[in-house]
Amino acid sequence: MSEPREPRERPDYTRGLPDHHDPTAGIGGAPPAQSALTLRLVLAAFGLVVCLGGGILWLAAGLPVWAAVVLFVLVVVAAVDLVVVARRKMRGEPG
Repeated sequence: MSEPREPRERPDYTRGLPDHHDPTAGIGGAPPAQSALTLRLVLAAFGLVVCLGGGILWLAAGLPVWAAVVLFVLVVVAAVDLVVVARRKMRGEPG
């Protein structure tokens, strides 16, 4: 088995992770691709709020329950994504 690795810090991500290869890096002078974690965080928060509000309004209007269940499932997905992205940002990943 491999040895336990040390926790990564922000400079490690800036330099690039080992065994990571961006095939489009440097084409036409383009910088290496970076993760858009902040955008993903904002979109997940937006999705959570909209789906939660939509699900509650859907149930209050007395419409079919299955659509509200779908919206509440999307709320759970957005909440999990928020947690994952927040942990990655707290760990120091750029984006």
